[in-house]
Amino acid sequence: MKEEKLISKKKPTFPINSELYNYLTTYNRNIKIPIFYDDLLRFSGSINVFDKNDKDTLWIRVYYPEFEQKEIDLSLKQMYNILHGDGTEDILEHLIVDEIDYCTFGNSNPFRVKIRSVLNDNYTYIYVKKADASRVYGLELEDILSPNHINFLVYKETLIEEHVLGIPGDMFMEESLRDVSDIEQKRLSKEFVKFNERCTLRLLGDMRAYNYVIVPTYDFDQVQYRIRAMDFDQQSYEGKLKVYRPQFFKDNLLFVEMVQKQLGNESIEQYKKEERSALAKRLKSSPNRIKNLLTCMKNDHISTQDNIENLKKELIEYTHDKDFKDCKCMGEILQVAFDFVVRNYESVNAYIIR
Repeated sequence: MKEEKLISKKKPTFPINSELYNYLTTYNRNIKIPIFYDDLLRFSGSINVFDKNDKDTLWIRVYYPEFEQKEIDLSLKQMYNILHGDGTEDILEHLIVDEIDYCTFGNSNPFRVKIRSVLNDNYTYIYVKKADASRVYGLELEDILSPNHINFLVYKETLIEEHVLGIPGDMFMEESLRDVSDIEQKRLSKEFVKFNERCTLRLLGDMRAYNYVIVPTYDFDQVQYRIRAMDFDQQSYEGKLKVYRPQFFKDNLLFVEMVQKQLGNESIEQYKKEERSALAKRLKSSPNRIKNLLTCMKNDHISTQDNIENLKKELIEYTHDKDFKDCKCMGEILQVAFDFVVRNYESVNAYIIR
């Protein structure tokens, strides 16, 4: 199947309803911020941003009228402090907004803001986006159910996300993969299998190579790897199961071939079981939060009826779990998927105990 057929068309933006907004307030994700996404759209000029190889990144660096720039910079520094600090303004005099970039492709058209500390010259990024219910569900599920925590805030129609550190998957494959040793390729293969399984189980779609990052960690004389999603726009929207399985995107072919070369079928199955077990443990350790989030999803409209019906059929074929048949929305599909994972985990553990 050609990749372009996996993604049906550009996903629409779904508004955040009052129930999800109340959930975000309960878990401290909703806080008043000093600037909105629409405010940043009022830039007066821009230039193209190129990478180190003079390739157009499809980001543009934007500028604002002088009388607005100071106010915008102050608001962005305050936003950074709310996301990463304690909210007090003592730190603001030590922060500088170096760059504000606007992304001209993709669904969310984010602003990427580079903020630098004059005390130590360290810098980081924050992203300002139009709030979308799919993305918020994806971010929250990532924080609860993945090995990685992620920080974000929502206020009205604006979403602020922290930067996910790592090497974008497409860049890693192009520039670094050929230098990775065999033993390190085995570790990276293990992580790709687990990442693939995690995306499938929680219905996080469109993990093409530029939508996740590779995070190398140095441990004495060896390198360990972790793969982290950094785009959550396609959470529980598409109707094709393959969209939720990174192995089927042609961008990831080098990783798929690496897995086939470095791991046998038994190892692949073992790592998939480990990831299911880890997900089951996380589900059982945060039952109330997951229940509340899924309740919001069940009462929300985040996909089309055609997508829901098709995904149900494909999941029944994939899992042989007939419970998917009665699902009426994506929230119910995700509930059945999680119940399936927990049920299998508990049955295996019951067998071991006996």
